[in-house]
Amino acid sequence: MPLRFVHPVHRATHRIGLYLDDLEEPGLTQGEAHILALLACSGPANVAHLHGGLAHKRSTLTSILDRLAKRGLITRAVGKTDRRTFVVRPTAKGRRLAQRVRHHLSVLERAVSGRVSAADIKGFNKVVAALEQEAHRRCGYRDTLQNRNRKKGAVRPGR
Repeated sequence: MPLRFVHPVHRATHRIGLYLDDLEEPGLTQGEAHILALLACSGPANVAHLHGGLAHKRSTLTSILDRLAKRGLITRAVGKTDRRTFVVRPTAKGRRLAQRVRHHLSVLERAVSGRVSAADIKGFNKVVAALEQEAHRRCGYRDTLQNRNRKKGAVRPGR
């Protein structure tokens, strides 16, 4: 039996990446584009907000932010109220690109919205939320088991 959720989501995600390529922004990855789109909507954001918005691993998010900063698209500054966090701000160049990305993705969303009903969208969001929650819950379960085994002195597979 084919996978009913994972493969369609993966395929759609891949197609969205190809759609983002139409921006013809050299070197812009899908992860970078999504971070910029989030910043276009939220303005300055702390790393926790960006992490919550896209659920990247922290190390992946850091790498994406490093690349965006290197290209002069964002700045990172220590938070004024919480010095343990960084506030990410798009530069002028980054704001322009973020708006282009957001507009490009909005065009796609509007086109899709014109082809489906409000009930379809509600059902889709419910399925995607359940898929994300189950994947997150099961990752946490694996991490919990690994931590428990480490505490007991068990050898981790592949180590």
